[in-house]
Amino acid sequence: MIDVKNPFEVKILLSYDPIEEDTAAARAVRILKKDLEIEGSKVIVAEHLADAKAIFHSDPSIQAVMLGVECTHCQNTYQAVEDIRKLNKRVPIFLMSSKNFASDIPTHILEQVSDFIWILEDTLDFISGRIQSAIRRYRKSILPPMFKALAKFAKVHEYSWHTPGHTGGTAFLKTAAGRDFFNFFGEQVFRSDLSISVGELGSMLDHSGPIGESEKYMAEVFNSTRSYHITNGTSTSNRVVLMASLTRNDICLCDRNCHKSVEHAMTLTGAVPTYLVPTRNQYGIIGPILPENLTSSAIKEAIKNNPLVKENMDHTPKHAIITNSTYDGLCYQTAWVKDLLKESVARIHFDEAWYGYAHFNPIYHNRYAMTFDPANYNADEPTIFATQSTHKLLAAFSQASMIHILDGKNAISHERFNESLMMHSSTSPFYAIIASNDISSAMMDAHGKDLTDDAIREAIYFRKTVARINDEMKKSGTWFFNVWQPETVTNKKGEKVRFFEADDELLATNPDCWVLHPEDAWHGFSGIEESYAMLDPIKVSVTTPGVMPDSSLADWGIPATLLTAYLDSKGIVVEKTTDFTCLFLFSFGVTKGKWGTLLNALFEFKKAYDHNVELKLSLPRIYEADPKRYSKMGLRDLSNEMFKKMKELQMTKALSQAFSELPKPIITPVEAYEKLVKNEVESLSLNEMAGKTVATGVVPYPPGIPLLMPGENAGDSDGIFLHYLKALEAFDESFPEFSHDIHGVEVKDGKYHILCLKK
Repeated sequence: MIDVKNPFEVKILLSYDPIEEDTAAARAVRILKKDLEIEGSKVIVAEHLADAKAIFHSDPSIQAVMLGVECTHCQNTYQAVEDIRKLNKRVPIFLMSSKNFASDIPTHILEQVSDFIWILEDTLDFISGRIQSAIRRYRKSILPPMFKALAKFAKVHEYSWHTPGHTGGTAFLKTAAGRDFFNFFGEQVFRSDLSISVGELGSMLDHSGPIGESEKYMAEVFNSTRSYHITNGTSTSNRVVLMASLTRNDICLCDRNCHKSVEHAMTLTGAVPTYLVPTRNQYGIIGPILPENLTSSAIKEAIKNNPLVKENMDHTPKHAIITNSTYDGLCYQTAWVKDLLKESVARIHFDEAWYGYAHFNPIYHNRYAMTFDPANYNADEPTIFATQSTHKLLAAFSQASMIHILDGKNAISHERFNESLMMHSSTSPFYAIIASNDISSAMMDAHGKDLTDDAIREAIYFRKTVARINDEMKKSGTWFFNVWQPETVTNKKGEKVRFFEADDELLATNPDCWVLHPEDAWHGFSGIEESYAMLDPIKVSVTTPGVMPDSSLADWGIPATLLTAYLDSKGIVVEKTTDFTCLFLFSFGVTKGKWGTLLNALFEFKKAYDHNVELKLSLPRIYEADPKRYSKMGLRDLSNEMFKKMKELQMTKALSQAFSELPKPIITPVEAYEKLVKNEVESLSLNEMAGKTVATGVVPYPPGIPLLMPGENAGDSDGIFLHYLKALEAFDESFPEFSHDIHGVEVKDGKYHILCLKK
């Protein structure tokens, strides 16, 4: 008998047409259904096969399928079997019949079903037992190691004498506030919040037991030699990898398009960063580092010209870190990058925080870190690291992250690597985060292709819809938003067709549709080589009018930050906003209803803009922040005023210039941090910073890419770095409700202040 106290509900899908007939077979099926329900299963009845397929597609928690098969419906039933198997390769499928004609069933169907039920021959108790046994085997196969052990232990209901002190949540029940907290999250969260003292679950620090088994499972799923759980985000993953690979005065090749965690790692290790500068386009979107800048000669030149590299230092770089994909969705051909960098460095690290799903869809072939076969990876090839935020675009709790390693040349042994991992890992991890990594692996193992296909297709439907509307609006003499994407693609006949007229299947399966071709103008990156980089379909940048191909501004435009504020008022949160782009991530949770709501909000913004609807109605929170100023202003009025200010300050051009060159490094990040700790710093306004060296990083957020790293010189008063910061400051002063978020900047009386080194 199935344990009805089990927190996992058992669902069985049954389709027998017609189940209500007064025949011996139909009566037997009804009795079987009742028996399964008595044993604790929920049986969902679909009288027609079309309904059965629709129900299974919409409910992945179904754990067994029972399909009636009689001569008159054989072909339809066989098709249903094939359709269900496309969605789930493991779920038990039973064919039910009142006749024994298994010898007539095609071989390819026999291979896909789990068993046959002769409903008028075997006893119903026997049939019910076989179905329940199959479900138990199935559930054992779908639950990954760590979560299986955690769920089992949480059911034991033992008295615990170890941490955490809430002991399965009971401590919260002793106060009104605590009870509300307990009820909000539910008992299972607290039952599964356990101490490292629980040996049955193993340890994250010595990688034993179910946790160790889970990491082995992750390695199999994600195609690595070794994988590790991280419970404090990919910021920690990056620090773990870099601290395992680098020590003081080691040279690290750093993508300037790096996350702030790389800056922290440079500080912790004392390593010397040598930066590789990516490209930028007219929107300020970050492009790839061009191949010419990854050659051994280019890297030797970059190291030679780095003032932080001294003559007595080893000039051979020990590690290279590249962001893949970029925050706006540009993916490298990683084999190309590896072949270029291996001439200079033995360890290559791809920060794939936003890209953990790439292994599971062929459209990303050869464009992610673990694209190489571990079994046949040459020991003379560089060791490859990938750090991935499971919580970002896979399905996991916040802070869940993974490290994947493909061992090659100059590999770091598990024992050595684990020392760095333990340095950054809590001895009291939240087991639910580890379990969510475990479940995410199982989801991708069983359904990765389907999940990624769905996300890609939903993104394509949205992209095509916006592009088509934009085209129609242009023809009618008005405006609409657009999407940063190819304007045309090549169809199967070799003909160029407009993107929104292209075949959905072509866009969803042919990576050439998304490659940045050198001859195409849409992407705005000069010097790009054929097939080197590709746009990820699921990262959708909606563009607002106003920017020209040379980064100058048109006669009119709509700042993207205004659109972001409007969408926020509608409960739609944008992932990242630049001057004229809003980034939306089409993760596994995006549905037609969700992106339909976004599309409706874009239409509503256009209507409110065109009719200059009062801010009191169109942006109430902005209005309430300063009613006196905004009392007689409409949405278009505010947009025009903001756009005028941006044009006056040349903000988009200033951004492009500021990130196109490297500041002059004076001291290393660790030396800057040591001076910060010793308080050998002072807070200066932008007007006081000319020629000064910053003590902390200056990092516009999102996405968190450094403008100035600790120890770098801010340059001249009218130089590109201070000019850009002054433009942001002036804009924020004029529109405080739309101020920029810049780490390392403190705003005092409307003015930016940054910690700089005292001379």
